[in-house]
Amino acid sequence: MRIVSKDEMRDIEKRANEEFGLSEDLINENVGREGARYIDEELLSEMPNSEVLLLVGKGNNASDGMAIARHLVNKGHIVRAFTLFPENEWSSELTKQMSMAKAFGVRVSAINEVEQIEGYLGQSQFNPFVIDAIFGTGVRLPLSQLHYNIISLINKLSSFTVSIDIPSGVDSDSGLIQGNAVEADLTLAIGLPKVGYYMADGSRLSGRIKVIEVGLPMKTLANGDKFLLDIDDVLETANRRDKFADKKVFGHTLVLGGSHGLTGALVMASQSALKAGAGLVTGATWENQYQEFIARLIPEIMTGYIPMDQKGWPRILKDINKYDAIVMGPGLGRSVRSRSLVLEILTNFKGPVVLDADAINVLSLADDAKVFAQRGAPTVLTPHFGEFCNFTGVKRADLNQRPLYHLKNLMDQISCTIILKGPCTYIGLTSGEVLFNYSPNDGMATGGVGDVLAGIIGGLLSQDQSVKNNSSLFNAYENFDRTICLAVTIHSLAGQIAAKEHGVRAMTATSLISALGKTFSEVDKRIEFLNP
Repeated sequence: MRIVSKDEMRDIEKRANEEFGLSEDLINENVGREGARYIDEELLSEMPNSEVLLLVGKGNNASDGMAIARHLVNKGHIVRAFTLFPENEWSSELTKQMSMAKAFGVRVSAINEVEQIEGYLGQSQFNPFVIDAIFGTGVRLPLSQLHYNIISLINKLSSFTVSIDIPSGVDSDSGLIQGNAVEADLTLAIGLPKVGYYMADGSRLSGRIKVIEVGLPMKTLANGDKFLLDIDDVLETANRRDKFADKKVFGHTLVLGGSHGLTGALVMASQSALKAGAGLVTGATWENQYQEFIARLIPEIMTGYIPMDQKGWPRILKDINKYDAIVMGPGLGRSVRSRSLVLEILTNFKGPVVLDADAINVLSLADDAKVFAQRGAPTVLTPHFGEFCNFTGVKRADLNQRPLYHLKNLMDQISCTIILKGPCTYIGLTSGEVLFNYSPNDGMATGGVGDVLAGIIGGLLSQDQSVKNNSSLFNAYENFDRTICLAVTIHSLAGQIAAKEHGVRAMTATSLISALGKTFSEVDKRIEFLNP
């Protein structure tokens, strides 16, 4: 599903009106009908002792709210609307919706001070179910003191809060707030989800997202460069295994890493590659850590070591292209020797490379951009925010505020796929598109989870021979990006399964590896359901 900025949504609505005759009042009516239906059937049916409180601003967001209120009254609910702006500031559409809502029985009160709402809530015998229709995407920050105080009160006393289009106080493009914002349990996205749901404070405040179809023509929703990653998007890629193939067909993954005290990272990445379905996996560490590494490893994984003396590297590099994919970085260390190894692999290997953790930390955009530009095969970097900043020189505060800007800037400079990891993971593809994998899971905030992702990516890439051997570089990159999206999805699903089985506090990175069998089974079931 496409994700839009404020300007993109405005352009879509403008086209819908000018080219297809879809008027604003018709969109309002669709929002009112569909929004009220969802709230009535999915929410209020589970909250019988609730009275709906609607907080009303002055523009389109407020008119959407009043349309919902009217339809809720028509379904038998009690709705009390509190207007937060004087009538002379209302939009013409809000004025019209307000008149209809009153006629239907919505009770409307003007609010000039927070104590008026506080007094009403104190006297009410119902649980306050709040609909936030104050600002929407048109918010101008910072908030006034009155609005700041009203939002604080609602956040404290509401039993359940639904925001229309975006929680009031959240910037729809950046997800940032200034001082205060509504803490929504659910956000009703009008037409399409907004960028701000998945960034900065917005990801914490938006709650669950429900997209409300409002009749926008499909032609106006096409194009775009930001999309929400969904399991259905990766099913075709997941369905490519051949039941009659042997292990060589499913490829050979090489995983490099594991410095002193960090061989566990290499173990987890290697096991993840194997559990993702690679036919063969070899894990290789520094010569000095080899005994430590093999003592922790399962027998199905082959092993090797990297000589400490770089004079021994040529005999290893001459056979490097027997592998189908290489993962570098888990526990590799940040030494000068590590940097040299990463550069040697990037220069000499003709297949896809996954750079994770220390393989990113030993490089820099300023010094090494040319290495990526000269590669004739796909590369993916998997940094978290700190590693991204170390590599690019971008300040952490600036990356927090403008992750998409900096992600796209890096994509343009090195022409690589980039997975910027976080509660919402942004996947920058070689096509220029950015996919959002929104799957917050605090159980995955633990050491080794990134190593597991790197291994899954490497294992899946090895199975797709077209990535390495396709005569068309365009097709190779296209297949590469699809496999990356499958890997990220599998990783998230495994995290969800592990959280259910172990709880978010007790789950570890190895819990994800153990969950991969169930994860792929769930994907296979979905494939069979859609393709009986």
